[in-house]
Amino acid sequence: MKHLVSALAAATALWTGALSAQPVFVNGLAIPGHTLDATAVPGANQGRLGFFSDIYFDPQRKAWWGLSDRGPGGGLIDYATRVQRFTVDVHPETGAISQFKVLQTVVFKDRKGKPFNGLAPSPAHERGLALDPEGLVVHPRTGHFLVSDEYGPSLYEFDAKGRFVRAFVTPDKLLPRNALSGHISHGDDADNTAGKRHNRGFEGLAISPDGAFAYAMLQSPMLDEGGSKDGRFARIVKFDTKTGRAVAQYAYLLDRAGQGQGISALVALNDREFWVLERNNRGVGAGATLATPDKSVYRISLEGASDVNAVTLPASGSSLPDGIAPVAKGAKVIDLAADTLPALGNKSPEKWEGLAIGPQLSGGRHLVLAGTDNDYSVTQTGSGEQFDVYFNMGADDPLAASIQCPLDKTTGCSYTKGAAAAELTAGYVLLPGILHAYVASAADLAGYRRPAR
Repeated sequence: MKHLVSALAAATALWTGALSAQPVFVNGLAIPGHTLDATAVPGANQGRLGFFSDIYFDPQRKAWWGLSDRGPGGGLIDYATRVQRFTVDVHPETGAISQFKVLQTVVFKDRKGKPFNGLAPSPAHERGLALDPEGLVVHPRTGHFLVSDEYGPSLYEFDAKGRFVRAFVTPDKLLPRNALSGHISHGDDADNTAGKRHNRGFEGLAISPDGAFAYAMLQSPMLDEGGSKDGRFARIVKFDTKTGRAVAQYAYLLDRAGQGQGISALVALNDREFWVLERNNRGVGAGATLATPDKSVYRISLEGASDVNAVTLPASGSSLPDGIAPVAKGAKVIDLAADTLPALGNKSPEKWEGLAIGPQLSGGRHLVLAGTDNDYSVTQTGSGEQFDVYFNMGADDPLAASIQCPLDKTTGCSYTKGAAAAELTAGYVLLPGILHAYVASAADLAGYRRPAR
C-alpha cells in the first residue's frame, strides 16, 4: 500500500507540472523519400534512407544519430542493418531546423565483419544475425551504441565502428515461447502463448545520465498479459550496463488497448524520470488508416513503481494486483499529431518513432527533435514481392491517394486500393521522412541531466 500511495503522489506531481509546461513546436522538415544514406548506393534494399526508428543526440560528441530499422522487406529480404550520423542546421535562438544531411552510415557487424541483417529468424528458434533495431542510445563513457531489437527481444552493444561487443541477458519471462512446452520461437507467434508478441519486442531505449543503467521498453503487452486484444500494460526493463543483466522491471499503463497502440520511444530526463512516446497505428503510412491519429509524449516516473519481475500483469483492465504500483504517468507533454506539414497534406504521419533532447539554445532552453519511420515507403506481399508506395496528398478521391509500383520502377503501377492500373504522374511522391523541432524550457525539462562521462 505504501508503494501505491507514493506512486499516486508522484503521478499527481507530474500531472500538475505538465499542465504549466509544454514544449513549443517551431517548424518541421519533410525529407524526400528517395534520399540516400552515406553509402550512396541506389535502390530500396541498398542505400535508400531508412529514416528514424529512433533518434539520439550525443552531447559528449555533439552528434545526431538516426536509427534505420530492419529494412523495407518486412523481414523477408536481406538488408544490412545500420545507423546514420546526420546534421541539421539549428537557429541558436529560435530552434528552427533546416538543411538535413547524412554524414556517415555505420553498418552493424559481428566480430568477423559479417553484417547483421533484417531477415526474420529462421529457423524460428535461431537468432543468428537477425536484427530489427528500434531503439538507440550512445553510452556516455565509451561512445558505444546500445541498440534494442524487436526480434529477441534483445539489447545489443556495438562499438563506434558498428562491431558487435556483446548481448545483454534478456529475462526469461520476456522470451516468446509456448508456456506448456517451453519451446521458444522468435520468427512468429503460431505456437507461442507467452512472452513478447511477434514484432513487438524492445522498442524504446534510454540510458541514465551516468551510463550505469539502460532501460528497454516492450512496444506493447506480452502474449500472456493481454497481447493485442485487451492488454494495457507494457514492461520497462532496467539493465545494469556493467553486468549486462536486468535488475528490475516496471509496468507502464497504455492509454488504450487495440488500434495497434504501443510505445515507440523512451528518453531519459534523469535516472528516474523519462519521456515516453505512445502512439496508435493511424495516420499517413503504407497501408495505414488515416482516422484519429494519436501520437502522444508523456512524462513518467519510476519513483515508487513496483518491480514486477516476478509478477504476471493483468490481461485486461487498468488495475494491477493489490500492493503493486505502476509507473507514474503524467499529463501529455507533446501532441505530435497536432502539428502538421503541407508536404503531408497537413495530416499526421503514422509512425512517429524517434524522440531526442538536443543541444541547448539561448536562454537555457533545449531543442527537441521528433522523427518518423516511413518504412522506406515500401510495402510487400507475404511471399516477399516488394512495391514502392507513392502518395498524392492533394488527391480528392481517397482511392487515388496512393499508388504502388514495382520496386525501384516508375511503370507498371496500380492504385493501392482497387488494384486498377495507374500512372505515376506529377504530385505522387515516396513518403517523406518527417522531423519536427520543438523548444523545451527549463520547466519542461525539470530535473533534466544530460548524459555525461
